[in-house]
Amino acid sequence: MMKRRSILTFAVAMIIIFALTACSNNMTQSDVSTSESEISAPKSVISTPESIEVPTPQSPSFGQSYLYGEMHGVEKILDKEIELWYEYYHNQGMRHLFIESSYYTAEFLNLWMQSDNNEILDTLYNDWAGTASQNPNVREFFETIKSQCPETIFHGTDVGHQYDTTGERFLEYLRNNNLEDSEQYLITKEAIYQGELFYRNNASVYRENMMVENYIREFDKLDGESVMGIYGSAHTGLEAMDFTNSVACMANQLKERYGDNMHSEDLSGLAKEIEPIRVDAIQVGGKDYVASYFGKHDMTGFKDYECREFWRLENAYDDFMDNPKDGDVLPYNNYPMLIETGQVFVIDYTKTDGSMMRIYYRSDGNEWQNLPTTEVITVEE
Repeated sequence: MMKRRSILTFAVAMIIIFALTACSNNMTQSDVSTSESEISAPKSVISTPESIEVPTPQSPSFGQSYLYGEMHGVEKILDKEIELWYEYYHNQGMRHLFIESSYYTAEFLNLWMQSDNNEILDTLYNDWAGTASQNPNVREFFETIKSQCPETIFHGTDVGHQYDTTGERFLEYLRNNNLEDSEQYLITKEAIYQGELFYRNNASVYRENMMVENYIREFDKLDGESVMGIYGSAHTGLEAMDFTNSVACMANQLKERYGDNMHSEDLSGLAKEIEPIRVDAIQVGGKDYVASYFGKHDMTGFKDYECREFWRLENAYDDFMDNPKDGDVLPYNNYPMLIETGQVFVIDYTKTDGSMMRIYYRSDGNEWQNLPTTEVITVEE
């Protein structure tokens, strides 16, 4: 089990990625904090920013951006996003869909949209192992878009996730097609560089700022066309900070450039309207409790952590109401379900090395930084 002080640090970091689900990153690259702006480049990168001169438009697009914040992989949210995109595509003539993926992932999706089989999607799905994207609901989302909105063009504006698999394979595709001098090749190299730097240094502020730069590059070259964007709600608040509370989040920064042409709606609340996926039995202190299970959530991007799973212990509050608290907190917005005062929760954290830890939380109706929050309690198992 992790020491409690390290849990506090972890909990606070976790809090703000989901708790501040209005997520904002309102800064340009020059605004990066000193600690992250001075990060040295990973030794394994294939190039440096100075050698990659990706053209960036100088004039802001006059198109509209309709951003939707999500909790990744939730079926009800994905269904709503398909409904929204169908409306924009068929009734407003939109064709450009921005997603929280790497540039080269979106480019592969565009190739797949033109293909007569699922070979490309199958390979991408394999690359997504261990992330929220390797989810049957996500796969069905893309397949539905291909069948119902076949002229969709994807734009990936995140840093280079899966840079050593998807990224390297897309570079190989470009080389095989004599496109080494193309803009695609330059942008792919830049995305890989961004991904390596982000993962090497756990550079969250850097990532947020790069998401802004990448969005501007893709949006402004569309010459005024309007777009829809799908991102984690931690990136879509027009007034919010990033999850580290260091800079304004992506949408907040973009608002500085595009003003009232930026629109945002948080869909993550739809995830909280869910019923338990199943009902388990969890034994605590020799007593069996009915435990409602609400699913597994990806933690890719958090150093050393892979995922976490949520249970609510039913009718357990009286048994745990006097258990001591240790000061660590987890606000309600971290949870996939609605929280009420007088409940007890179990969260299992899985680390990238395969180890696990179980933490118990209680909702007493308290707040942390004006956010309703659960608190860690000490439990004898």
